[in-house]
Amino acid sequence: MLTRRQSFKTLAGLILHSHLLSRGLAPARPSTPPSPDATRPAGAIARDESYWRWVQAAFDVDRSILNLNNGGVCPAPRLVMDAVKRYLDYSNLAPAYTMWRHLEPNIETVRTELARMLGADREEVAITRNASESLQILQFGLDLRPGDEVILTEHTYPRMKNAWFQRQRREGIRVKIVPVPTPLMDPDDFVNRYLDAITPRTRALLISHVVNITGQILPVGPICREATRKGIFTIVDGAHAFAHFPFTIDDLHCDGYGTSLHKWLYAPIGTGMLYVRRDRIKNVWPLMAATPEQDDNIRKFEEIGTHPAALHNAIADAIFFNRRIGIEQKAARLRYLNLRWARRIRHLPGVQFMTDLDRADAWYGILVVNIEGIPPEKLQQYLWNKHRIYVVAIKHERFEGIRVTPNVYTTLDEIDRFGDIMEAIARRRINPLL
Repeated sequence: MLTRRQSFKTLAGLILHSHLLSRGLAPARPSTPPSPDATRPAGAIARDESYWRWVQAAFDVDRSILNLNNGGVCPAPRLVMDAVKRYLDYSNLAPAYTMWRHLEPNIETVRTELARMLGADREEVAITRNASESLQILQFGLDLRPGDEVILTEHTYPRMKNAWFQRQRREGIRVKIVPVPTPLMDPDDFVNRYLDAITPRTRALLISHVVNITGQILPVGPICREATRKGIFTIVDGAHAFAHFPFTIDDLHCDGYGTSLHKWLYAPIGTGMLYVRRDRIKNVWPLMAATPEQDDNIRKFEEIGTHPAALHNAIADAIFFNRRIGIEQKAARLRYLNLRWARRIRHLPGVQFMTDLDRADAWYGILVVNIEGIPPEKLQQYLWNKHRIYVVAIKHERFEGIRVTPNVYTTLDEIDRFGDIMEAIARRRINPLL
């Protein structure tokens, strides 16, 4: 407990800081948090509010709403936004010189650092604009003939489904879809089901690392390993996985991997990454034309014409920010935030989660929950209209619910406010349909 003298000194310090701040003389709020104590387990750091207050203060977000839709796109910390603005201003001085001659070459630093995070060779990493661009480079870049098969799951992201279906309509390939049990209680059963769909005509497969409509982490490693052994080109949709939880590309055994960096890495909006295994680069045509000399060069996938160097250069600042926190600590915090509200309602009648809450390897920052008798779109509208809480309604032919994705800037007060409302609804104390 603080003594009277300590309390007075603390109050005096706050008053002085306010006075200096009003005169523009006080230090700015922290742009980056201090690195956590590496000797402490991630679970302990996840519960250390004194540490996460530093992280929360590194973001400029609108606290008048509770944004629990960070899975679609996440705010970038101040450090990243400051870098974007700085690079844009510098570019604008004389773009043909300052952007093309000075800033553009620094994409190689970004490439190196992304490759380090992924556990890949820098010559296997291209910087793109989002996961869709990365994945469609692979989907449209493969040579396929009429009758060739590609395999995906019923939970494949719609844009990626549409890419395969367009090739089916245009070129006569065959698309096969594997169902995914929801919630997935037996990963081995799913692996066997997926591998059983492979035939001698199978040429490629696409599988989500994390399912965007459930939060389920799929066992892509065993599937890709066996498919690669059979000569099948394996593509992993990593839009919701990279910088979300710890893994390396070697864990996945895939030929290609695409992700957005404006989700869990907190990079500028409009940044993504493509990985192609080095010996597979020459087998993939780029979306935009490249020279024959670039056939084996990962940079052929970046040939998109003039684009702002500021965005991809600021990815380096997002990587720095994530390293300060640590991906293992970050993943533990995301699980801690979600479990804090989910445990309050998980055993109540009519409540169903789309992932197995007890499996440590099944999910982290994304949970989808359904409350029986309450359409998810109505629950979404109620949470927003009455409480300014922003979530996403999920509708699938075999399940439904709301998707909840807090992030590292989310406070316990905010999570508890959401938990209070969800518990009241689940216990039927509040009827959001009225």
